[in-house]
Amino acid sequence: MNHRGKGDAGADTVDPAALAIPHAERGMRIGLFGGSFNPPHEGHRLVAEIARRRLGLDRIWWIVTPGNPLKDHGHLRPLAERLAAVRVLARGPHMAVTAFEAAHRIRYSADTVDLLRLRRPGIRFVWIMGADSLASFHLWQDWRRITASVPIAVVDRPGASLAALSAPMARFLDRSRLPERDAASLPFRDPPAWVFLHGPRSPASSTLIRTGFAGAS
Repeated sequence: MNHRGKGDAGADTVDPAALAIPHAERGMRIGLFGGSFNPPHEGHRLVAEIARRRLGLDRIWWIVTPGNPLKDHGHLRPLAERLAAVRVLARGPHMAVTAFEAAHRIRYSADTVDLLRLRRPGIRFVWIMGADSLASFHLWQDWRRITASVPIAVVDRPGASLAALSAPMARFLDRSRLPERDAASLPFRDPPAWVFLHGPRSPASSTLIRTGFAGAS
C-alpha cells in the first residue's frame, strides 16, 4: 500500500460504488491489502490468499490507491483501469476491491487506518503487505503510528526475505513478532503485533511487467 499520494482526478471516472468503504459486520476479521497495483499480478493474489488462509480472515479488501509518492508515476495507469484489472484478479466471495482513498483524498496509509477504525468500529483489521514493502516501510509517513494502530502480516516475496527481516521496522518491533505457528491469533492481538508468513511465491513483478517482461507474470 505504502506511503500515499493525493487523490487524483481519476476518481471522477470511477464507479461511485468503488469509492465507498466496503461493508463489514462487527467482529469480522478484515485484511487491508493496498497498493497502486500497476498492474496487479499473480504475486499480489498469492500474498492476499496466503494471508487470508493463514490468518483466518473473513475478507481481504484490495485498496487501490490513487498513487504512491515513493514510486515513479510516469507509467501509472488511470485509477479506473487499475480497479478493473484488480477486479479480474481478485474474484471470489472473500475479496472486495475499493478505491475509497481517492474519494477521501487520503494521502498517507496512517490516515487510511485512522479512517477505517473510525468508520468501521468493532472490526478486527490486519494490515497486509509483501516482504518487499516491509523493507521500505520505515520510509512511510507515520509508519510507527500504523504499527501502533493495527496488527501487521508480512508475506514472503522472492528475494525479499533477508532485506525485510533486517529492515528498521522488523528490528524496531522484534519483540512484537509472533511465531508463524501463532499466525491465526494475529487478528485478535493488540498492536504492536506482526507475523512473517512463508508460502508459495510468484516471481511476478509490476515493474517487470511494465517494462515489457511479460513472461515474468
